[in-house]
Amino acid sequence: MIRTLVFIIAFSLVSAVLAKDEKSITKLRDALVALAPDVDPGEAELLSVTAHATSRSLAREYHLAWSPIFQNFLIQIGRRQRGWCGHYTRDIGEHLKELKLKTLVLHWGAAFAGTDDESNCLVVTARNQPFEDGIVLDGWRQGGRLFWSAVKKDHEYDLAQDAALRRTRSSELFRPQRPDHQPDHYGITTWKEDPLYTAWLQDYTHASQWQWQTTAR
Repeated sequence: MIRTLVFIIAFSLVSAVLAKDEKSITKLRDALVALAPDVDPGEAELLSVTAHATSRSLAREYHLAWSPIFQNFLIQIGRRQRGWCGHYTRDIGEHLKELKLKTLVLHWGAAFAGTDDESNCLVVTARNQPFEDGIVLDGWRQGGRLFWSAVKKDHEYDLAQDAALRRTRSSELFRPQRPDHQPDHYGITTWKEDPLYTAWLQDYTHASQWQWQTTAR
């Protein structure tokens, strides 16, 4: 009886989370299917649901406070253990690895690697498709509400978007700010594939006892 009650409560919580993201889940599924003719729609649906639900769950697990930038500050002063972008990337990636995808491929993306402005994300492509043609999955940017975008359309990580401007926009009063003027976009992404971490994502045969470590901290 107790187990049944726990299952019902857990199912209700998951359903409530998915209801918040229903439109985004559907749109991401459609975007994944559109990557290539051989992408399995069922696999795309499963990936989208898993990524959205996991991202929300991680924000609770990390005890997200106020905003992603403020969470970073709490980690730096020792008040939180997890919640950087790389933690979201690693932990969402671990759940997606469990799906053992056949028509979609996981990649690890890094921008400004090795600097204080380092960012990490997942990128999903169809089989034999270039990294730059994939779709960004970022659980950190919106505090657990999954952000996704085509790599080349992720304007916040366009070469024209100055890193200092991104920090200012995100850090003022620890809240995301929208600038009065969006800079021009070159259509050249700052996201680059990290081959080592990508190899981990694509290895379905070994246990996932691996933790991301930023080179900047």
